[in-house]
Amino acid sequence: MAENTEAMQGAEAAGQEGARETSSGSGFKAWLPLILVVVLMPALAWAMTTFVLIPQLQKSLGLEPAAAHAESHGSKKEGPRETVQMNKLLVNVAGTMGSRYLLVSLAAVGRHPEFRARMQENDPQLRDVACGILATKTLADLEKPGARNLVRTELINAFNNVLGEAMVEEIYLTEFAIQ
Repeated sequence: MAENTEAMQGAEAAGQEGARETSSGSGFKAWLPLILVVVLMPALAWAMTTFVLIPQLQKSLGLEPAAAHAESHGSKKEGPRETVQMNKLLVNVAGTMGSRYLLVSLAAVGRHPEFRARMQENDPQLRDVACGILATKTLADLEKPGARNLVRTELINAFNNVLGEAMVEEIYLTEFAIQ
Protein backbone atom coordinates (compact mmCIF):
# COMPACT_ATOMS: atom_id res chain seq x y z
CA MET A 1 0.00 0.00 0.00
CA ALA A 2 2.89 2.30 0.77
CA GLU A 3 4.19 1.55 -2.68
CA ASN A 4 0.84 2.58 -4.18
CA THR A 5 0.84 5.81 -2.20
CA GLU A 6 4.37 6.67 -3.30
CA ALA A 7 3.53 5.77 -6.89
CA MET A 8 0.42 7.96 -6.76
CA GLN A 9 2.35 10.88 -5.29
CA GLY A 10 5.01 10.49 -7.98
CA ALA A 11 2.33 10.40 -10.68
CA GLU A 12 0.67 13.50 -9.23
CA ALA A 13 4.00 15.36 -9.13
CA ALA A 14 4.71 14.40 -12.74
CA GLY A 15 1.19 15.43 -13.73
CA GLN A 16 1.59 18.85 -12.10
CA GLU A 17 4.90 19.48 -13.87
CA GLY A 18 3.32 18.47 -17.18
CA ALA A 19 0.38 20.77 -16.47
CA ARG A 20 2.75 23.68 -15.76
CA GLU A 21 4.57 23.09 -19.02
CA THR A 22 1.29 22.85 -20.96
CA SER A 23 -0.19 25.94 -19.36
CA SER A 24 2.88 28.06 -20.05
CA GLY A 25 3.11 26.74 -23.61
CA SER A 26 -0.60 27.08 -24.25
CA GLY A 27 -0.63 30.67 -22.93
CA PHE A 28 0.65 31.98 -26.24
CA LYS A 29 -1.62 29.63 -28.13
CA ALA A 30 -4.59 30.91 -26.15
CA TRP A 31 -3.75 34.54 -26.98
CA LEU A 32 -2.89 33.92 -30.64
CA PRO A 33 -6.46 34.34 -32.00
CA LEU A 34 -6.87 37.60 -30.08
CA ILE A 35 -3.55 38.93 -31.33
CA LEU A 36 -4.43 38.00 -34.91
CA VAL A 37 -7.82 39.71 -34.64
CA VAL A 38 -6.34 42.91 -33.19
CA VAL A 39 -3.66 43.06 -35.88
CA LEU A 40 -5.55 41.84 -38.94
CA MET A 41 -8.97 43.47 -38.50
CA PRO A 42 -7.82 47.10 -39.04
CA ALA A 43 -5.82 46.02 -42.08
CA LEU A 44 -8.81 44.10 -43.45
CA ALA A 45 -11.13 47.06 -42.78
CA TRP A 46 -8.79 49.44 -44.60
CA ALA A 47 -8.45 47.10 -47.56
CA MET A 48 -12.20 46.54 -47.84
CA THR A 49 -12.91 50.27 -47.64
CA THR A 50 -10.24 51.25 -50.16
CA PHE A 51 -10.69 48.53 -52.74
CA VAL A 52 -14.36 47.54 -52.39
CA LEU A 53 -16.61 50.10 -50.69
CA ILE A 54 -15.26 53.34 -52.15
CA PRO A 55 -15.16 52.05 -55.76
CA GLN A 56 -18.71 50.71 -55.37
CA LEU A 57 -19.95 54.04 -54.01
CA GLN A 58 -18.23 55.95 -56.80
CA LYS A 59 -19.73 53.60 -59.36
CA SER A 60 -23.25 53.93 -57.93
CA LEU A 61 -22.99 57.73 -57.76
CA GLY A 62 -21.68 57.91 -61.31
CA LEU A 63 -18.32 59.35 -60.27
CA GLU A 64 -15.11 58.23 -61.85
CA PRO A 65 -12.42 56.90 -59.49
CA ALA A 66 -9.88 59.43 -58.25
CA ALA A 67 -6.96 57.78 -60.04
CA ALA A 68 -8.79 57.70 -63.37
CA HIS A 69 -9.99 61.26 -62.79
CA ALA A 70 -6.44 62.46 -62.20
CA GLU A 71 -5.17 60.69 -65.32
CA SER A 72 -7.97 61.87 -67.60
CA HIS A 73 -7.95 65.47 -66.37
CA GLY A 74 -4.30 65.72 -65.40
CA SER A 75 -3.29 67.77 -68.41
CA LYS A 76 -6.12 70.24 -67.87
CA LYS A 77 -5.17 70.91 -64.23
CA GLU A 78 -1.53 71.63 -65.04
CA GLY A 79 -2.09 74.86 -66.92
CA PRO A 80 -1.61 78.29 -65.43
CA ARG A 81 -4.29 79.58 -63.08
CA GLU A 82 -6.60 82.05 -64.73
CA THR A 83 -8.93 84.45 -62.96
CA VAL A 84 -12.16 85.91 -64.32
CA GLN A 85 -13.84 88.77 -62.45
CA MET A 86 -17.59 89.25 -62.02
CA ASN A 87 -18.22 92.66 -60.54
CA LYS A 88 -21.24 94.14 -58.83
CA LEU A 89 -23.87 91.42 -58.64
CA LEU A 90 -26.75 93.18 -56.84
CA VAL A 91 -29.73 91.18 -55.53
CA ASN A 92 -32.53 91.63 -53.02
CA VAL A 93 -32.07 89.64 -49.82
CA ALA A 94 -34.84 87.05 -49.56
CA GLY A 95 -37.52 87.75 -46.96
CA THR A 96 -36.87 91.49 -46.68
CA MET A 97 -39.52 92.60 -49.19
CA GLY A 98 -36.92 94.53 -51.19
CA SER A 99 -35.69 96.64 -48.29
CA ARG A 100 -32.25 94.97 -48.01
CA TYR A 101 -29.70 94.34 -50.75
CA LEU A 102 -26.71 92.08 -51.21
CA LEU A 103 -23.81 93.31 -53.32
CA VAL A 104 -21.27 90.68 -54.36
CA SER A 105 -18.20 90.81 -56.59
CA LEU A 106 -16.33 87.60 -57.19
CA ALA A 107 -13.33 86.13 -58.93
CA ALA A 108 -13.58 82.65 -60.45
CA VAL A 109 -10.34 80.69 -60.79
CA GLY A 110 -9.57 77.72 -63.03
CA ARG A 111 -6.72 75.97 -64.86
CA HIS A 112 -8.56 74.65 -67.91
CA PRO A 113 -6.98 75.87 -71.19
CA GLU A 114 -10.33 77.28 -72.38
CA PHE A 115 -11.36 78.66 -68.97
CA ARG A 116 -11.34 82.38 -69.75
CA ALA A 117 -13.03 81.94 -73.15
CA ARG A 118 -15.78 79.70 -71.77
CA MET A 119 -16.39 82.04 -68.82
CA GLN A 120 -16.75 85.05 -71.15
CA GLU A 121 -18.88 83.10 -73.61
CA ASN A 122 -21.29 82.04 -70.83
CA ASP A 123 -21.16 85.29 -68.85
CA PRO A 124 -24.91 86.06 -69.03
CA GLN A 125 -25.89 82.56 -67.88
CA LEU A 126 -23.26 82.61 -65.10
CA ARG A 127 -24.47 86.00 -63.84
CA ASP A 128 -28.07 84.79 -63.92
CA VAL A 129 -27.22 81.63 -61.98
CA ALA A 130 -25.17 83.59 -59.45
CA CYS A 131 -27.95 86.13 -58.92
CA GLY A 132 -30.49 83.32 -58.60
CA ILE A 133 -28.46 81.59 -55.88
CA LEU A 134 -27.73 84.82 -54.01
CA ALA A 135 -31.37 85.96 -54.16
CA THR A 136 -32.51 82.81 -52.30
CA LYS A 137 -30.43 83.69 -49.23
CA THR A 138 -32.22 85.25 -46.27
CA LEU A 139 -30.62 87.67 -43.86
CA ALA A 140 -30.34 84.85 -41.30
CA ASP A 141 -28.62 82.63 -43.89
CA LEU A 142 -26.09 85.34 -44.69
CA GLU A 143 -25.29 86.05 -41.04
CA LYS A 144 -24.56 82.42 -40.12
CA PRO A 145 -20.93 81.44 -39.54
CA GLY A 146 -19.62 79.84 -42.71
CA ALA A 147 -22.25 81.48 -44.92
CA ARG A 148 -19.62 82.72 -47.35
CA ASN A 149 -18.17 79.21 -47.73
CA LEU A 150 -21.65 77.84 -48.42
CA VAL A 151 -22.23 80.53 -51.05
CA ARG A 152 -18.84 79.74 -52.64
CA THR A 153 -19.63 76.03 -52.82
CA GLU A 154 -23.06 76.62 -54.36
CA LEU A 155 -21.62 79.04 -56.91
CA ILE A 156 -18.80 76.66 -57.91
CA ASN A 157 -21.28 73.82 -58.44
CA ALA A 158 -23.68 76.03 -60.40
CA PHE A 159 -20.92 77.54 -62.57
CA ASN A 160 -19.54 74.10 -63.39
CA ASN A 161 -23.04 72.95 -64.36
CA VAL A 162 -23.41 75.89 -66.74
CA LEU A 163 -19.93 75.34 -68.21
CA GLY A 164 -20.59 71.61 -68.67
CA GLU A 165 -17.51 70.38 -66.79
CA ALA A 166 -15.50 71.09 -63.65
CA MET A 167 -13.62 74.17 -64.83
CA VAL A 168 -14.08 76.45 -61.83
CA GLU A 169 -11.77 75.38 -59.01
CA GLU A 170 -12.18 78.31 -56.63
CA ILE A 171 -14.33 81.36 -56.17
CA TYR A 172 -13.11 84.31 -54.18
CA LEU A 173 -15.69 86.78 -52.91
CA THR A 174 -13.94 90.10 -53.33
CA GLU A 175 -16.97 92.15 -52.23
CA PHE A 176 -19.77 90.90 -49.97
CA ALA A 177 -21.93 93.67 -48.58
CA ILE A 178 -25.43 93.63 -47.14
CA GLN A 179 -27.33 96.89 -46.94
